[in-house]
Amino acid sequence: MEPAEKGAHYARIFRKAGLLLGKGRVARAVTVLEEGRVFAERLGDRAIANRFKVEVERASKPTESLDS
Repeated sequence: MEPAEKGAHYARIFRKAGLLLGKGRVARAVTVLEEGRVFAERLGDRAIANRFKVEVERASKPTESLDS
């Protein structure tokens, strides 16, 4: 896979996850990010796989209430 192709694919995954998070569909967004991590690992992109892992952890954290 060409580098530009990989970058475009990763960008689509991150955008899709972001849209899902914006809609409050956290579980589905985490699933999309996990699929992205697996894809990156399969291609040997450790840095990108780690970025997906970080985003999964971030999305999985409970949000803080604005009232606190």
